Amino acid sequence: MSNLLKNFLLFVGIFIVLALIFSGFNKTGVKPEVVGIGQLVAQVQNEEVKKIEVQGDTLSVLLNNNKTEEVKKEANESLGELLKNYGADESRIKKVEIVVKDKSGWSYWLGNLAPFILPFIFFIVLIFFMTRQVQNVNSRTMGFGAAGARENPKDDKNKTTFKDVAGAKEAKEELEEVVEFLSSPKKFADMGAKIPKGVLLMGAPGTGKTLIAKAVAGEANVPFLHMSGSEFVEMFVGVGASRVRDLFKRAKKEAPAIVFIDEIDAVGRRRGAGLGGSHDEREQTLNQILVEMDGFEPNAGVIVIAATNRPDVLDPALLRPGRFDRRVVIDLPDIKDREEILAVHAKNKPLATDVSVRKIAERTPGFSGADLANLLNEAAILAVRRGKKQVEEMEILESIEKVLLGPEKKSRVMSEEERKMTAYHEAGHAIVANFLPNCDPVRKVSIIGRGLAGGYTLSMPDKDVRYQTLAKFKDDLAMMLGGYVVEKMIYGNEQISTGPSSDLKKATQSVTSMVMRFGMSDKLGPRVYGNNEELIFLAQEIHEKKNYSEKTAEMIDLEISRLLKEADDKALRILTERRPQMEALVKVLLEKETVEQEEFRKAVAV
Repeated sequence: MSNLLKNFLLFVGIFIVLALIFSGFNKTGVKPEVVGIGQLVAQVQNEEVKKIEVQGDTLSVLLNNNKTEEVKKEANESLGELLKNYGADESRIKKVEIVVKDKSGWSYWLGNLAPFILPFIFFIVLIFFMTRQVQNVNSRTMGFGAAGARENPKDDKNKTTFKDVAGAKEAKEELEEVVEFLSSPKKFADMGAKIPKGVLLMGAPGTGKTLIAKAVAGEANVPFLHMSGSEFVEMFVGVGASRVRDLFKRAKKEAPAIVFIDEIDAVGRRRGAGLGGSHDEREQTLNQILVEMDGFEPNAGVIVIAATNRPDVLDPALLRPGRFDRRVVIDLPDIKDREEILAVHAKNKPLATDVSVRKIAERTPGFSGADLANLLNEAAILAVRRGKKQVEEMEILESIEKVLLGPEKKSRVMSEEERKMTAYHEAGHAIVANFLPNCDPVRKVSIIGRGLAGGYTLSMPDKDVRYQTLAKFKDDLAMMLGGYVVEKMIYGNEQISTGPSSDLKKATQSVTSMVMRFGMSDKLGPRVYGNNEELIFLAQEIHEKKNYSEKTAEMIDLEISRLLKEADDKALRILTERRPQMEALVKVLLEKETVEQEEFRKAVAV
């Protein structure tokens, strides 16, 4: 309706402009002076008039000095009668050349017919455009079920290949067979082998699932049709299924081709598990995907690649053989992979000569590929803000902390007492971490707030760790409680602040996992308590039942409290024994606010 109104106003504007244009057709050249009849008669009497042209009720007067004038007269009165009535001498009138012109030509007809023809043409054009718009609405309605799949360009300049994907060696090796099949399917068909119809890429967000799917298409040099799972689902039932049919029909026409469905969990969730019944549109879309994948002709040349970071919620029918036959897990990169990823993202950034990509990789355990790209981008932005021509190590290390904890809050005003309390709190974490054998090395201690934290102690491992032992859990618990313990030591129970709240939360979550998930309690034994899978649907959360008795729940509470008390006692023992080192670190923190790893080691070597 808004488009119709816009078109109507547009045509009205055009009509007004045309009317103004046509109104000025007869006003070409220099506009003559308009005079009265009396002045004309006086000029005739004085023999100043050379020529008079009569056209309707308008007199165009040409004087002897070539000046032009315009005189209006009554329409039914002749020029001769007019001049005589005003007392002009007849002999003087005869000396003037008088020419009578009738209106003719295209301007005459246009002037007469335009008031009738233009409105008619205007309404015809308006009706035409309104009809056309209605037809467009109908065509869009008919194409509502068409898949809006986008196809990546196949030009060599923008093509993504496995060379552009750093790390993920196992995933690339698994997908090389898919590339080989798309390149030469006859070799597999002659052997009677059936290539997997679907490949499911699973991994944490930012690990490069979409990038690897593009690389497969780039390596095979085939069309890459990609859609998000959310693009299938609409308000109207049946639209998603129609789009699935259209997508697969298009892929079969362009075979060999790759169909990539990103975030497939949007339509592939387990059916019949939601609160209040199923979602008809989503389930119909999923059913159509299942039918299309199972209905392929053998070796049809179309492979479906899907990506998700929630494989636990997918419907079992999607994961059975014949549909997504292969599941490729893309893990977070290890230190070597991180080094390769950083090298890729550092190609277009001028790094200083003292910047070590290996050192950055060591300082970023747990970072995904997207995190590493963001890290270098933040470092480049920081270097520009500081007016530097190169990205130095200082900017990169600061960006690591920004990605982990948030931006630094230098403008926050803290009283001297708050600064001292924060220094003791962070020193408590750092001293316990430094003098317990299973804690990660302390990289940095600061009393300048970042994000929601008033200060922070940054500790990171020297190498990637896949498994965590009971001894490390216990030492980490003591480190988490170091800030809480030192506040009690220095200020007493009555002056404990809200600062350790996040530490207590993390410690409680960690020890709960130890007891209930990892079987790290001698009293409770090797058993998993409670439903430790992620709660996917609201209905599961409402109707969840404990798989243990109230007596066992009491034992769990006692074990959690016991382990936390042990960690508290361990932290207190370390801080009491290392009180001089703690005081030395507090002094340095109050003076410099931020202590790097080397300076920290010197401070605690008292």
